[in-house]
Amino acid sequence: MGVEKEPKLQFLHSEEFFNRAKLDAFRRLSSEVLKVSLRPGQPGALKARPDGTVLDGHHRIAVLLERGEDIDSLPREIIGKNNEA
Repeated sequence: MGVEKEPKLQFLHSEEFFNRAKLDAFRRLSSEVLKVSLRPGQPGALKARPDGTVLDGHHRIAVLLERGEDIDSLPREIIGKNNEA
């Protein structure tokens, strides 16, 4: 058996709901800094539902996607519907 792959990440909201100031601030950071900030265990870790819907990390993921990074391979914290804040 192979390693099970995480589902593709998908945004909860369309890009029109993103905060432009946040996007601009994250665009000033390197891709590596953004990836580190998204790692599980970090205060702003990438959080997603089991189906890949992004719950936390939208803006950083959007910037990485603009840069052509493989966002679907990023480690994430899986949050089920019962665990949501």
